[in-house]
Amino acid sequence: MFVYLSKKITIPGNVRLRSICWSKDQGYIACGGEDGLLKVLKLETKTDEAKLKGLAAPSNLSMNQTLEGHTGAVQVVTWNEQYQKLTSSDEHGLIIVWMLYKGAWYEEMINNRNKSVVRSMRWNADGQKICIIYEDGAVIVGSVDGNRIWGKDLKVQLHHVAWSPDGRTLLFGMANGEIHIYDKNGTFMMKMKMNCLVNVTGAFSIAGIHWYPGTEGYVEPDCPCLAICFDNGRCQIMRHENDQNPVLIDATLSVVSIQWNHCGNVLAIAGVQKIPVQDKDINVVQFYSPFGEHLRTLKIPGKQVSALSWEGGGLKIALAVDQCIYFANIRPDYKWGYCTNTVVYAYTRPDRPEYCVVFWDIKNNEKYLKFVKSLISITTCGDFCILATKADENQLQYVLVLCNSIGTPLDPKYIDIAPLFVTMTKTQVIAASKEAFYIWQYRVDKKLTAMEINQVARTRKEGKERIYHVDDSPSGAGDGALDYAKVLQGTRDPICAITASDKTLIIGRESGTIQSYRLPNVGLIRKYNLNCRPYQMSLNCKSSRLAIIDMLGLLTFFDLDTRVTDGSGCQGVGEQLKLERRDVWDMKWAKDNPDLFAMMEKTRMYVFRNLDPEEPIQTSGYICNFEDLEIKSVLLDEILKNPEHPNKDCIIHFDIRSLRDAQAIVKEAGIAESSQFIEENSHPRLWRLLAETALQKLDLHTAEQAFVRYKNYQGIKFVKRLHNLQSEALRQAEVAVYFGKFEEAERMYLDMDRRDLAVDLRMKLGNGFRVVQLLQTGSGHGDDSLLEQAHNEIGEYFADRQKWANAVPYFVQGRNHERLAECYYMLEDYQALENLANSLPENNKLLPDISHKFVTVGMSEQAVAAFLKCNRPKDAVDVCVNLNQWSKAVELAKEHNMKEIGSLLARYASQLLEKNKPLDAVELYRKANYFFDAAKLMFKIADEEAKKRTKPLRVKKLYVMSALLVEQYHEQVKNSQREKVKGKTSEATSALAGLLEEDVLSTDSRLIDNAWRGAEAYHFFILAQRQLYEGYVDTAMKTGEKESFQRVLLQEGPSQSISFGCAIYVSTVSKLKKSATITSAHSATVQWPIKLCR
Repeated sequence: MFVYLSKKITIPGNVRLRSICWSKDQGYIACGGEDGLLKVLKLETKTDEAKLKGLAAPSNLSMNQTLEGHTGAVQVVTWNEQYQKLTSSDEHGLIIVWMLYKGAWYEEMINNRNKSVVRSMRWNADGQKICIIYEDGAVIVGSVDGNRIWGKDLKVQLHHVAWSPDGRTLLFGMANGEIHIYDKNGTFMMKMKMNCLVNVTGAFSIAGIHWYPGTEGYVEPDCPCLAICFDNGRCQIMRHENDQNPVLIDATLSVVSIQWNHCGNVLAIAGVQKIPVQDKDINVVQFYSPFGEHLRTLKIPGKQVSALSWEGGGLKIALAVDQCIYFANIRPDYKWGYCTNTVVYAYTRPDRPEYCVVFWDIKNNEKYLKFVKSLISITTCGDFCILATKADENQLQYVLVLCNSIGTPLDPKYIDIAPLFVTMTKTQVIAASKEAFYIWQYRVDKKLTAMEINQVARTRKEGKERIYHVDDSPSGAGDGALDYAKVLQGTRDPICAITASDKTLIIGRESGTIQSYRLPNVGLIRKYNLNCRPYQMSLNCKSSRLAIIDMLGLLTFFDLDTRVTDGSGCQGVGEQLKLERRDVWDMKWAKDNPDLFAMMEKTRMYVFRNLDPEEPIQTSGYICNFEDLEIKSVLLDEILKNPEHPNKDCIIHFDIRSLRDAQAIVKEAGIAESSQFIEENSHPRLWRLLAETALQKLDLHTAEQAFVRYKNYQGIKFVKRLHNLQSEALRQAEVAVYFGKFEEAERMYLDMDRRDLAVDLRMKLGNGFRVVQLLQTGSGHGDDSLLEQAHNEIGEYFADRQKWANAVPYFVQGRNHERLAECYYMLEDYQALENLANSLPENNKLLPDISHKFVTVGMSEQAVAAFLKCNRPKDAVDVCVNLNQWSKAVELAKEHNMKEIGSLLARYASQLLEKNKPLDAVELYRKANYFFDAAKLMFKIADEEAKKRTKPLRVKKLYVMSALLVEQYHEQVKNSQREKVKGKTSEATSALAGLLEEDVLSTDSRLIDNAWRGAEAYHFFILAQRQLYEGYVDTAMKTGEKESFQRVLLQEGPSQSISFGCAIYVSTVSKLKKSATITSAHSATVQWPIKLCR
């Protein structure tokens, strides 16, 4: 980030300020001072010019109201953002709540305890409650409507108070430096441990407590957000009130005020710093990250700074110093980049722990969102970008994710060094920590798919990833193996900045030493010494000059190739150029000119050519791209005010002076003067300008020469084609087409009675609507074919927008059966699709596609018809098999003499049996008219069920089904024989032939001859059971003696068991002997009918 003073407002009457507070939502600034001074100011920027948005816009005081009511020095002012209320308190303890009414502030409530002075007041995050603490220890918590919720006297001197973000906890800072934790009802919980005060001696007091409420999200899921600072400069930043491992800071200031910015990623600490050498004090604001990293230092004029406050967007900070208010502009280090007409930026959201990374295509105004956890930086080059992130909170590993311009991850790399500094070229990614740098030679083939890219990444050769310690001197001869143990060793001179081009890598170190390496072999070329600590560096397009911005915003330049001789006569390489610019926070070299660069100095953009500046441009944008004498800038400040809906007005284009001058000369002077000027200021963009101007004036000779200097082969060919045209009007029309003036070109064609050229133009543009209109105005040879083509273009227009119903009539008129079939399919108009298939001739190439469409929706009959029409019976059979139309499949197989159907059925049936679905296999055979195979399976199922001896009725039904299948088999054989018999034959002859075939084909006589025996046996078995239950024992005994009953069930046991049970029932011992000899094997079976008898 970069910070600089921008504005100063002096309070009339030389009244010294004591407090200041900036409303985050409404922009009002309240400042309190001595003698009861309380002012409300508002800075507004009203401009319609896009480039003057943000910090570059002039700001004026739209409100400057003095509020009267206090008599003593106003020491505390605070805003209620939700209810737009201002609360102020003076040294006499008077509290006033102010409200806005019709553009002015008025008193709403007044309170004076008349016992002690108010030391601090804080509203909670939702603005419902306010906590007021007095110096004598009194605490009052009140509601927004003025009612007192609770009060308490802590019997200690209080100095500060803070609410937790959820409003459940209160922190009270005591005069002795202790911090006590209370709940929202005023119950004491514990004392806070102050790690930052270890080994501190002498008196100290709390200078400030600020708890960031998380309204804009957090930079990390467990980010420190509670800042506590003491007047001796010691500070600790905690994740919560019980954090045992806080971030510790020593600001080396006499601190007076602290505050987080709007999103909690920058902490400002204001105070007075002593300079022992000069024996004086200076006002300083130190800026820190939540993790204690020092970001910037801002020096402030004046004697004593008393308070600070951030603006709502985090782009300005207000400082109360003596009788003045100083404003400083902040240029944040956004996580952003630019690649291929895409602006990539990241922001935090309160509802997500991750960063939201937006890939905004500024050409098509489309955006793609990616959520990335623990994002460190975004780096871009060409068509790709690198997202540097932490791999895992519990592991010290990091990931470099290579993405394309729409955010698709292409290749991730895991590394063990922290990527604090990242740069990339067209072929390499360089990431550096404080002591080492890692180089990854990436490769992405645009012709490969994402899966193929991953495969290529896995098969890359070794040596594409290398890592070096910054103190090493690599030769470029194959060193740099991935040895993290070696490179993780510390260094006395850490890395502070890096940059690279396609052939050079520059690493800057904190001592001012810069090291130049040769790429891609990574060999150390030489070292240079600078007089500053680099913060940001950049190489020009030829890698001959290096631009350096140091920590103070000083821009200097270093020529890497110049050979110089020092005072002792020794020759060296490298010279620091004389140009210096202060307060610089961004710069960009031109991609096509090594002497052109643009830089941002405060809110002005300067363009330099050969170190000579052009007139400045007022803007606060970040430079995206500098190419073709045009600068593209993005107003990130404005975009991040509403990051979910970026506006194209935030992209600004600037033409540099040479382009503007050339445009003016071309417009006002002739071609000759323009040619002379462009010759003196040669640049491809200027030659393109001259060529286009000459074309418009039909100066073909000059246009051809300009295209040659521009190296545009297509332009040269176009000029030669114009030479061959005899009509000047026709040339003008062709030039109009070249510049995209299609309406004008069409009008010229029609005026020349060249309707054919107008039609060709519209056909090339794909405007079928206009082609139809043009063709309908006249008639001629070939109009029918052109009309068909035009109708197809219109149909494609609607189809591309998924307006299928609108596309159908145009495809009908265009006779485009292929697209018509797709439209019918998308509309689910299968009847129309069937009619289309019927209308097509046999063996049409579209029929298989239509068949597949029918298959996807299960319409087997239509699919089969289409396949048969294109002479593909095997595919028709496959359709029937896939859709379980087995009878039709068998019919088609027999009709076309296919022999695979039997094996196919057997294979499918075996699969069903393996899945334990025997009944499905039976159904499969039955539908395919394979009744004999179905019967065999059903008999097997019945036999297995009979062995279970559980439900005789179910067994009977299974045997009945088996027998019915056998009967169907008999009928099938008879019918097939009847069809084979020629002439007049009798029914008996036919039946006899069927029986003879059965005798030949049968492999299981039991199934053919005794199909009903099992069903009959279990029928008698169930009947005997019923008779036995009803008491007809003798009848049951006779039923059990049936032949079929005995044959089938004698081996199973139930028959003997029935007889045995009946014998017991009638106490007939002779019957018992006749019945059976009970063996141990049948003991379990015997018990079943005995129980039934009882």
